[in-house]
Amino acid sequence: MTRTTRRVRAFAPDPDAPAQTCDVQGCPHPAAYRAPKSRDHLRDYYWFCLEHVRAYNAGWDYYKGMSPGEIEVNLRADTGWQRPTWPLGRNGGIGEALEAELAAFAGIGRARATPSEERPPPELREALGVLGLQWPVTREAARLRYRELAKRHHPDANGGDKSAEERLKTINLAYATLRRSLTPEPVAANSPH
Repeated sequence: MTRTTRRVRAFAPDPDAPAQTCDVQGCPHPAAYRAPKSRDHLRDYYWFCLEHVRAYNAGWDYYKGMSPGEIEVNLRADTGWQRPTWPLGRNGGIGEALEAELAAFAGIGRARATPSEERPPPELREALGVLGLQWPVTREAARLRYRELAKRHHPDANGGDKSAEERLKTINLAYATLRRSLTPEPVAANSPH
């Protein structure tokens, strides 16, 4: 298979070159190559012949005259294409506000829960995962789920299986963690307790 388009070589003359001679004084060759005048004016060009653009590029140092601190700031700005950046999740709440606006626009209309209602405390995440519960959870829901899993994974119900025994130990630890952290529900005044 043959290639129909030719690759333009790096040293090919610029097709937009003005019809003028090289900017180096006394050079009679046509100016077919451009080079930026300075780092502050990267879109203002000198026009050179091939020999002089090579010499200019060999001596070009974008960071010449900058302190190490200025170089570091410039390099960091270049990693984000000279645009402002911030760590993920810290965009000043813009994402949450936008999400709320989009939800209202789409007619979803659900009220946003506070962050503490959406995510469980870090110390409870593993225990909730073991019991297969979603946050927020009540103490009663945790108790009912524990009883269900304890019956299912009890070694007596599984013919003395060691893996079921290990799974029950994990379930017991998870329930103990939740029980310590969850507050008991208030008892009604006319309750028989």
